[in-house]
Amino acid sequence: MSKILMITGDFTEDYETMVPFQTLLACGHTVDAVCPDKVAGDTVKTAIHDFEGDQTYSEKPGHNFALNASFAETDPAAYDALVIPGGRAPEYLRLNDDVLAMVRHFFETGKPVAAICHGAQILTAAGVLDGKTCSAYPACAPEVRAAGGSYADIEVTEAVTDGNLVTAPAWPAHPAWMAQFMALLNSAADTSVAA
Repeated sequence: MSKILMITGDFTEDYETMVPFQTLLACGHTVDAVCPDKVAGDTVKTAIHDFEGDQTYSEKPGHNFALNASFAETDPAAYDALVIPGGRAPEYLRLNDDVLAMVRHFFETGKPVAAICHGAQILTAAGVLDGKTCSAYPACAPEVRAAGGSYADIEVTEAVTDGNLVTAPAWPAHPAWMAQFMALLNSAADTSVAA
């Protein structure tokens, strides 16, 4: 099974953090959740974003999500894949040079990456979307295009895969997003076994 890195932070979207973390663990993968300036045992506050007919999503307090690894001790080379949840956390995580370097590692090595919703903000800041098709929360479409990516305007329940990258617009896409990400993980595992 794969060893997966999840980069998260305060006010990450609750479902986009909890669901992939728990799903991947349930499928036998190891998932290390980290946040800059925090260590294993610390928590990040999450937010619940919902679609209630307003011009954008609503936000309510979520859960305290416990980190199980320390950011400062994280070596991306030790991981097989990366997960980037959405929410408001990507707004400030994209300002962290160490986060961006970690993200670039996964693209430089061709390892699977799953990003959802505002997670695309980290991808754009890392400069890894040039020529890639990427879905995200619709408000991030201009950033995806400005970074040289092709924004995939898909249904909120869908996901899109381009090479090693699987993206989705928001948490209603979890089934499609996780299925496509696990297909990438299986493909990467098959390739490493064959090598």
